[in-house]
Parts: sequence; C-alpha cells; structure tokens
Amino acid sequence: MILHITSKQEWLEAQGRGEYSAPSLQTEGFIHCSTEPQVLHVANAFYRGRNDLVLLKLDETKLKPELKWEPPAGMPAPGISESDKFPHIFGPINLTAVESVLNFEPDSDGEWHSLPE
Repeated sequence: MILHITSKQEWLEAQGRGEYSAPSLQTEGFIHCSTEPQVLHVANAFYRGRNDLVLLKLDETKLKPELKWEPPAGMPAPGISESDKFPHIFGPINLTAVESVLNFEPDSDGEWHSLPE
C-alpha cells in the first residue's frame, strides 16, 4: 500500500470525475505519495493546520498510470532522508486503485502522531 494525502473536497470532486488528479500532476508532472513510515512526517511538514484531509490508501498493483520510486522532490520533510525513495504516480489515479479512504485529522496539538485505523 502507498498513501496519498488530499482534501475531502478534492476527493469528492474525484469521485464525480471518475479519477483523482492532484494539482502537482500539472505543476510537477506527478502525484506525490508516501509509504506508511513517511506519511506522518509529510503531514506534519506540509499540512499543519489542516482539518479537512483524508488519507487515500492505494493498491499500487491496481494503478493504471506509471509508478516510480524517486528521491524527495525538493527539501525532504523533517525525519526523511534525502536517500529515501517516495512513490510518485505519473497520471491521474484510477479510483479502482483506492482501497480505502480514511479521515486524516491531526491530534489536539495540531500534529499527526499516528495513522487512522
């Protein structure tokens, strides 16, 4: 499983379109994803203050677009090494690859300390 953080609104719009596309697909050419050990670091570095998020759990064997494992794009989040590889998806995500969608809200201190169950 690989993971992708998005807003509830973007996920709702994706269901209407029949595929999910993040803004980074247009600006960087791929959709950023994470592994389970990486995702909390990413959330705390880039999504602080957000309470409108969901976590997409993706089955990479069901993805239609190309998946590449690459170094972090830009400066890595604290707790992530520059040698870590991240899953990047090079096209819109087909909804059949989404195994589950979990509410992804920070703890009362505004940070993420654990994954939702």
